[in-house]
Amino acid sequence: MTAAREEILQKIRSAKGVSSPEVAATAYAGIERSYQSSAQLSRKEILHLFEERLREYDASVYRASAAEVGAAVAGVLSGRGVHRVLVPEGLPLEWQQGAEFVADRGFSSAKLDGFASVMTTATLGIAETGTIVLQNVSGQGRRALTLVPDYHLCILSTNQVVETVVEAMRLLEPTRNLPTTLFSGPSATADIEMTRIKGVHGPRFVDVVLVGEE
Repeated sequence: MTAAREEILQKIRSAKGVSSPEVAATAYAGIERSYQSSAQLSRKEILHLFEERLREYDASVYRASAAEVGAAVAGVLSGRGVHRVLVPEGLPLEWQQGAEFVADRGFSSAKLDGFASVMTTATLGIAETGTIVLQNVSGQGRRALTLVPDYHLCILSTNQVVETVVEAMRLLEPTRNLPTTLFSGPSATADIEMTRIKGVHGPRFVDVVLVGEE
């Protein structure tokens, strides 16, 4: 995947007349950036904004301490009537309470389609856009895992929430070659006759448990 990505980028550079990645990096560094690039809100305000954005997108948000995650998960799943949940390898066992949890073993698309619910952790949250960032790492799994099931329960630490997209991109730079998905609330589109339809590109329902203090 990395080789294919670099090949595509090199073709783009050639089409633009850029001789090398180094030249492109120098040109990129010279671009004037007058937009906000760091946090201006307090931690409490950042988390409040993040929760507000998520709820605007029809996601439900819950708070829990590190010791309460398992109980919070059990409560959320009970409220949803969920009894069987797909999880990626590496998800803490103490979080897996209140339902039957099945670890992904590289299931086929047909097998994944047999699961209505999935639970993962996440890499980052972005407050200003209400966005959650998932990467192909332990506890988050491959992207198909969170695109096929109809319901996604995501566990995210409060210290992983940043205010701006710029901050998030900087933090993601070291892992930029990993498959990465950014989503803001349940999947929805209004492309078809301007009617909002949920669940077209991913889960129709999303719950987020924020873990930690403000």
